[in-house]
Amino acid sequence: MQLPAEPVIFFKATSAMVGPNDDLIIPKNSQKTDWEVELAIAISKKASYINEAEALNYVAGYVLHNDYSEREFQLERSGQWVKGKSCNSFAPLGPWLATQDEINDVNNLRLWLTVNGKIMQDGNTKNLVFNIPHLVAYVSQFMSLLPGDIISTGTPAGVGLGQKPDPIYIKPRRCDRIRY
Repeated sequence: MQLPAEPVIFFKATSAMVGPNDDLIIPKNSQKTDWEVELAIAISKKASYINEAEALNYVAGYVLHNDYSEREFQLERSGQWVKGKSCNSFAPLGPWLATQDEINDVNNLRLWLTVNGKIMQDGNTKNLVFNIPHLVAYVSQFMSLLPGDIISTGTPAGVGLGQKPDPIYIKPRRCDRIRY
């Protein structure tokens, strides 16, 4: 995949936000529900048109984001990505928020994700296309960031869509666990 010249921005509906151990709700008609581990940035105070040098002054801390995407809704249907990214339960966050002083180097954090006990993603924030200060400053050029807003940073290799030779997607284990 070609690297973007600028960060790709999309919204997730607040109805997508859930706790870290809540059930994943696979959407009706979903065929390609995918996983993504990401570091999320929690905003501490209003930020508008800030620069990179001051960006970390607006960060409350960092939280794990287990981002889900329905790839067919996102990539194969016309319109915005939001419909594939904002399904109910598609933004588990937590279980903890780590403040900046609790992390020695936010640009060198290991992020990994397992599916059914198998490590599918294993990356590091040092490999992010855009660093944390750049992301915060960049987003603030287009919208005001408010306390409690979350910016997710992007995901390392290993998502289901990228599996070779064929993509692998999340399937329900039992029909009675599917909720619509």
